[in-house]
Amino acid sequence: MQDTDARGNSPAFLRSQNGSSHRSSGYVPGRIAPFRPPPPSQNHAAAEFTSARQEARTRLPSLPVDQHRHQAEATRHKNTLICCAISSLSLFVALGIFLGIASKYAPDENCPDQNPRLKNWSPGKDPEKRIFIKKGDLFRLNSDATVHSIVIQDGGLLVFGDDKEGSKNITLRTRFILIRDGGMLHVGAEKCHYKSKATIILYGKSNEDADVPEFGKKFIGVGPKGTLELHGHQKLSWTLLSKTIYFSGLAYGHYTFKKNFSRGLNVRVINQDTAEILEVLKFDTHEYSEESLKLQNFLKTGSPGRIVAIAVGDSAAKNLLEETRVTIQNLLGSKFVRGLSYRQAWAFVGVIGGGNSSCNESVRNYENHSTGGKALAQKEFFTVDGQKFVVKAYSEWNDGVPISGFQVEAVGGVILNLLDDVSSWEAGDRIVVASTDYSMYQTEEFTLLPCPECTKHQVKVKENPQFPHVGEIIDGVDMRAEVGVLTRNILIKGETENTCYREKDCQFFNYDTFGGHIKIMKNFTSVHLSYVELKQMGQQQIGSYPVHFHLCGDVDEKGGYNFKTYLEGLSIHHCFSRCVTVHGTNGLLIKDTIGYDTLGHCFFTEDGIEQRNTFFNNLGLVTKPGTLLPTDRNSSMCIGIRDKVYGNYVPVPATDCMAVSTFWISHPNNHLINNAAAGSQDAGIWYLFHRVATGDSHSLAIETKSELTPLGIFYNNRVHSNFKVLYYLIK
Repeated sequence: MQDTDARGNSPAFLRSQNGSSHRSSGYVPGRIAPFRPPPPSQNHAAAEFTSARQEARTRLPSLPVDQHRHQAEATRHKNTLICCAISSLSLFVALGIFLGIASKYAPDENCPDQNPRLKNWSPGKDPEKRIFIKKGDLFRLNSDATVHSIVIQDGGLLVFGDDKEGSKNITLRTRFILIRDGGMLHVGAEKCHYKSKATIILYGKSNEDADVPEFGKKFIGVGPKGTLELHGHQKLSWTLLSKTIYFSGLAYGHYTFKKNFSRGLNVRVINQDTAEILEVLKFDTHEYSEESLKLQNFLKTGSPGRIVAIAVGDSAAKNLLEETRVTIQNLLGSKFVRGLSYRQAWAFVGVIGGGNSSCNESVRNYENHSTGGKALAQKEFFTVDGQKFVVKAYSEWNDGVPISGFQVEAVGGVILNLLDDVSSWEAGDRIVVASTDYSMYQTEEFTLLPCPECTKHQVKVKENPQFPHVGEIIDGVDMRAEVGVLTRNILIKGETENTCYREKDCQFFNYDTFGGHIKIMKNFTSVHLSYVELKQMGQQQIGSYPVHFHLCGDVDEKGGYNFKTYLEGLSIHHCFSRCVTVHGTNGLLIKDTIGYDTLGHCFFTEDGIEQRNTFFNNLGLVTKPGTLLPTDRNSSMCIGIRDKVYGNYVPVPATDCMAVSTFWISHPNNHLINNAAAGSQDAGIWYLFHRVATGDSHSLAIETKSELTPLGIFYNNRVHSNFKVLYYLIK
């Protein structure tokens, strides 16, 4: 241990006085002694002071030697503790500052794009470039790119760049991405969801290039030992209406009226609280003075606050009495009615008792059988529910024809009231509202508007509804429409042509159905997709679906996976062949996923051997017929497609086809919990249990024993707006 002297000087080893290396007698190796400077020279005053101090010391009682030593040691121990405390405090403060700075700038180990080993990668835009990412290639994509294809293998890694602000917008166009043999593709991670905008566009026509074995064309493929991790920004996938929305956004609908040669003053009275049209009247004040008096009395007895809209048809001035004009001026606030003349076009919107500040009006003079434009009056109001609406009145002469009319409609967006907290939905997102009618085609899409006045259970949509959508529980039956958000910040999209070009498809579809697809093969390393949008995916051919787990076996702990394979929060919409296909795969979790406007069975278990798969809180709606299987087809497809039809047999649509379903479950040992089948051409949920495996699994001669297998969990599922109903069949 090192000691310091009373002055705090640094310790030093003692040397012999002659400066030689010879050690004096009594020397202890390693002993440290304080280094002291030579004594200062003493002048006379100093000498006197020293003598006085020594004399004073001789007068004090002398302390025992041991007591003096103990006191010195106690003082030294106390000083040591104080120094240690100060040093420790300084160390902790410095460490805290360092860690604070370090944490601010240190990479997050949960975020794949912050891996310090990654190299920024910009392949450019060359549609002929074939990319191979292999051992030692650890790439971060930070800019747009177009290439022919990408193969990631032998430990190669491709990561989409991101930042904390979510400011990046990266688009990758390619014909296909193949991930195999240790290759990895990451966009975000389970513990670090992607914040920016990432788009993968799969392009190409069906007659271009050769097929990749087992995968085909226009795909993201995951082969053995491949890893695909896509994790977008988390948001609530779907919820229910908590209040009915009406046709046009108004409880009584919008109102439109237009007529020629409706002579006199055409009047509409509107309820200011509901936008309901209360009175539809016409007063011929051109021909009859009695009509003028009737109008005067009507206004005087009208309820204050009622909205009044007036439009001149043809002419209204000849017998419009002065006292009636004064009444209109005083009660409604018109400035122009006192001077209204022959065939002058006048339009007015105001409030009874509201005065001039609550009205809007316009006049146009009649010249040469025309008014040179339209007299248009309009004013905005709010219902008691907070819905903005506009009342319009117009009047004009056009080529000798008098025209007048009215319009009442919601403006500035329509507010939807929802059951759950939807604060994760953003302005610009696209949403879908399910039909609550018998027809699934009353399902509607909307665009969200900014809505600072909305609560966390409300959104405002840009478009006015074309159909009513129930948001209530009626007579104990939950009739509330499902509402799902379609937009995600990770988008995988198939690029399509403007028109149909595949002859075999064009007889049934007038648009291109050759989209992209994602296919996962057996023995993959890791596949997890969350909050990803899939658009224009799938192809009208066997094996090419938006998401397809192909003969993967057990994909949960039973198959040796530490983390259960799952699809969560996907938005699969406007696609061309199913939604999610589970083929020869067990233990998959499909959760909070939307399948909207798709062809053929949507959530589909294929061969009848798929077990232990869980469909939890998924929404499927507008499931349309497709061509792949007889059960996918409508009547015209059923009769028109002759492939694999025996001999001259003519299929009977009602029994051989017409079974397209939102959920097609082919083995009882699967779980359906909290799902909604909200609109299919035929059935919402169809259980079809095979005694022997079908499809690719048929050659394995596996007995499914479905008739002896207990049904998995079936709980709290909703089915509506389907041509048929939930269906159950053992085949």
